Amino acid sequence: MPGIDKLPIEEALEDSPQTRSLLGVFEEDAAAISSYTSQLFHAMQRIYDAQNELSAATHLTSRLLKEYEKQRFPLGGDDEVMSSTLQQFAKVIDELSSCHAVLSTQLADAMMFPITQFKERDLKEILTLKEVFQIASSDHDIAINRYSKLSKKRDNEKVRNEATEDVYTSRKKQHQTMMHYFTALNSLQYKKKIALLEPLLGYMQAQISFFKLGSENLTQQWEDFLTNIGTSVQNVRREMDNDVNVMQQTIQDLEQGSDLLYLPDPDPSKIPINRNLTQKAGYLNTRNKTGLVSSSWERQYFFTQGGNLMSQARGDVAGGLVMDIDNCSVMAVDCEDRRFCFQITSFDGKNENPEEIAARVNQSALEAVTPSPSFQQRHESLRPGVQGRPKTSRTSSQGSDSPALSSLSSLSLDSLVASNTPIQFDIISPVSEETGSQAKTTGQGGRRTNPFGESGDSQSEDDSILHQLYIVRFLGSMEVRATDSSDVIYETMRQILAARAIHNIFRMTESHLLVTCDCLKLIDPQTQVTRLRFPLSSVVLCASHQENKRLFGFVLQMGGGGRAEGQLGSICYIFESNNDGEKICDSVGLAKQIAFHSEMDLEEQSRLIAASSRPNAAATASDKQFMVLSNSQSEDSDTGEDSRKKGESEA
Repeated sequence: MPGIDKLPIEEALEDSPQTRSLLGVFEEDAAAISSYTSQLFHAMQRIYDAQNELSAATHLTSRLLKEYEKQRFPLGGDDEVMSSTLQQFAKVIDELSSCHAVLSTQLADAMMFPITQFKERDLKEILTLKEVFQIASSDHDIAINRYSKLSKKRDNEKVRNEATEDVYTSRKKQHQTMMHYFTALNSLQYKKKIALLEPLLGYMQAQISFFKLGSENLTQQWEDFLTNIGTSVQNVRREMDNDVNVMQQTIQDLEQGSDLLYLPDPDPSKIPINRNLTQKAGYLNTRNKTGLVSSSWERQYFFTQGGNLMSQARGDVAGGLVMDIDNCSVMAVDCEDRRFCFQITSFDGKNENPEEIAARVNQSALEAVTPSPSFQQRHESLRPGVQGRPKTSRTSSQGSDSPALSSLSSLSLDSLVASNTPIQFDIISPVSEETGSQAKTTGQGGRRTNPFGESGDSQSEDDSILHQLYIVRFLGSMEVRATDSSDVIYETMRQILAARAIHNIFRMTESHLLVTCDCLKLIDPQTQVTRLRFPLSSVVLCASHQENKRLFGFVLQMGGGGRAEGQLGSICYIFESNNDGEKICDSVGLAKQIAFHSEMDLEEQSRLIAASSRPNAAATASDKQFMVLSNSQSEDSDTGEDSRKKGESEA
């Protein structure tokens, strides 16, 4: 006979929608088996009870057997061997329907007992296990819901322990009940065949015994057929017994290995690491807005499929696409009513909203300005050279005199950041004459730029061997004094984040930062227009935050005579990046190193050309000058001597 369809017992603990959907198919099949078995039972009962109606009852049995192939069983509907076997049984029963006599004792032992056992014991066991499973599943959902609503405060350990114990008990009960329920449904596929074939076999054997094996209707061919059916029934029974033993052993192994997984928050160190995992799946609580300020949490089953995040509800045949996670970021967020919350943000801007950005920036700002002793020690440790200097308070960038801002500003050092300096929270090009003329010459005020260097603003940028593109968000900028230490960047980060948190400024401008050997560019990601252009020679300092690696900044040395002449001195720009800030700083350093070596190569080429074209005296003076600049006295003196000899020979 063909293979038997089975429920996967190993997936009982996961309780995925696919497993529930497959379980529904098996339950529908069990209901169909119960309905059909009930009809067959009543037919055989009529054979046993009504001697006078033996012929009619035998005919009804034959008709029901013929209709087996028309039954719509969700499982095993295409069992041609079973259908053909029952068709042959129907044929022989129909032939014997006119001459059968009721042998109540033999029929009770050989025909009625097996099907009665199947109907009263096996089918009722399925119904009982179904009810127990439904109760256990409902209790598990209630326990999970109660545990999910626990407060993140640890002031009531008794309630937390009770909730954890309820989850453990309900999950264990559901797992055990489901495994036994699956085993019963799997066994039902074997018992269905036995319950259908064994009563018919007993019925036929009783008839043969009654007619003393000499009935005209029972030839040797039918005896061989019945013998084969008896052998098939025994084989099915042995196969069922072996499969039941395997399933029972599997249940024991799974119960021993799944005890830790019953806990809602198992210890990760005790769970073996699966290094071949290609898909992540499980239940998550998602927050959905129900009003302007209200929201609700919904428990759903999520799984990854390639680069997509999928969700699937119970009862659904397949999952639906939620979002593409290849170009997304995942970060932990702080929620008042739930624990272990995280947020998935898409970089295309479609999934970002002001509330999510506000939560992320506010969290970073609060961590930066919280006046805790540990933070004060870390703050002072970043400035070893200025710990002895007095601290002075200053007003905010908007001129606020609030006590809260004054206390926060007391952490800053006037030697690093100039006092009474406004903070710029949006990208605006410098307004000095020099930067204005630079914008006109370089075309930064509206010229489109290809971030990959295929068409740039100048020939030097096209020929640059370094093109690194990063996604950044501008946090703010302000004028600074010191440019010789990374402390000035750390202090600027602290003050900008503090000002954003105090004044509830959460909007950030996203740009593409292009690093080349000539300059740094901020490019509009939508229009590819250059917003700002920073000459690489003016970038004097670049550093990332020591704790939050996504924050970085650089100091730009502006041209002119400084504030004494009404122009800017040094400006510190602070950004948040999707990448590690240290990588961006490394790219800037690499660009400056390449630019430096290129400049040295150009100077060397210019010196050689000048040395070969100048007269004797000029060549000598030029050689001496290049000897000082290049710090290569021996090589340059040799070059100058060769040039003088060449000049004398030409004269």
